[in-house]
Amino acid sequence: MRQAFPRGRFSAAALAVAFLASCATGPTEAEKEAARVAYEAAVIAAAAPPPISLNQSVVEAAAVYMAFSRDMAAIQGGFTSPEQIQAALHQGASYDPDQISRGLVAYASILALQSPEFVAGVRSLGGGRAAREQLVADIVADPARATRLPGAAAAAGLVMATLGADIGALSRAADSIENDAYAIQARYDPRRSWGVADVSDRAGRLEAAKSRSTAVRPSTGETSRLFAAAHSGGGGLPVSGEPRQPPYPAAVVNALALAALASLGYAGENARANTDALQFDQVSQGCLTMSKLNLFQCLAASRPNYEDMFCLGRHIVRDLATCSRGAAMPAAVVTVSDVTAEPAPETAALIVITPPLTRPALITIPPATPPAAPTAREPSLTERLNSRPAQASGD
Repeated sequence: MRQAFPRGRFSAAALAVAFLASCATGPTEAEKEAARVAYEAAVIAAAAPPPISLNQSVVEAAAVYMAFSRDMAAIQGGFTSPEQIQAALHQGASYDPDQISRGLVAYASILALQSPEFVAGVRSLGGGRAAREQLVADIVADPARATRLPGAAAAAGLVMATLGADIGALSRAADSIENDAYAIQARYDPRRSWGVADVSDRAGRLEAAKSRSTAVRPSTGETSRLFAAAHSGGGGLPVSGEPRQPPYPAAVVNALALAALASLGYAGENARANTDALQFDQVSQGCLTMSKLNLFQCLAASRPNYEDMFCLGRHIVRDLATCSRGAAMPAAVVTVSDVTAEPAPETAALIVITPPLTRPALITIPPATPPAAPTAREPSLTERLNSRPAQASGD
C-alpha cells in the first residue's frame, strides 16, 4: 500500500533560533520569561501528533452505508398495495454493492474513533514526527498492527456492538417482510386478491431495478454529523459496547487501521491513497455483488406480487444483514458433543459443509417442499402456510 504523509511543521531547531534571536536584542526579564514559555509550548506542540484528520470521502461513504442500512431496517411487512411493494423495491434496489461495502468499513472506522481510550492510546505513541511516520508506515504495511495499539479492544467493542445492533434490526425487518409474503397467500387475508395477482410490467420493473444499481450521494446532514463525530476525539456518537479481544474480522481490522491513521492526523485529504485502500473489504463486496445478482434472478422468476415481497425481504434486507454480519462480526462458535462409538440411529447427526456458490442460484418462491417443522415446538406461521396443499388461484 502506498504511503502518504502530511507536510512537516516547523522544527524545534527553527524555533530555538527564533527564541535565541529574541533574547539577543536585549529584552527585559519579563519578555525573556514569556519567550521561554512560548518556546517550550512550541516544542511540545511540535512533538505532539497533528489534530485528528479523516478525509471527506471516508465520511461520505460511511454516511451512505449508515443511511441505507437504517432505511432498510425501517421497512416492515403489512403492505397494503402492489404500489407500496414496488416503492420499497425501488428504494432497496438502488444501491451499488461496492459503495455499500466501502461504506461499511468507513462507518466502522468512525465508530472506532468514538473510543477515547483508542484515540488517546494511539496519539500517545506519536510523540515526535519520526515515531509517528514509522507507526503510520507499520499500519499501512500491515493493518493488523492497529489491533495491537492501546485501546484497540475498546474501539473494536464499539464497532461490533453498534454494527451488531444494526444487523439485528435488519434481520427483524427481513423476518417481518418474508412472513408477510407468506401470510398474504392465506385464504383469510383480505389482501389476497391483489397479492396473488401477477406483477404489473414484470420486464420493466426488472430493468428499472438493474438501472438503479448506481452510487448515490450521501445526505449533507448525516455527513456533517459523522464528520464532527470523527474529529471529536471520542464520544461524538451515542454508541456503547464492551471491549472485544482479537482476532477480528478483516473489515474490523481495516476500520481500526483507518481510525488509527486518523487519530495520528494521517488520514486527511492528502492521504486518500491509504484510506481508499483500507476501505476495500473482499468479503462484503463479494457477498453484496452476489446478492444483487440473486435479486435480479428473483425478480425475473417472480410473478405474483407476494413473490416480489419475498424478493425484497430475502435479497435486499436479509442479504444486507447477512453480508454485514459475515464481514464485521466474528464467526459463530459451534460446539459438539463427545464422540461415541456407536451412536443410536435416532440420535445420530450428519453435518454437511457445502462449498461456496460459484454462480447465483435460481430461486423458486415459495419452496415446493418445505422441511417439516420440528415436533418439539409449534410450527411457525411460515411453516404452517407452506405445509398446506396448494389452493386454486381463484379461491
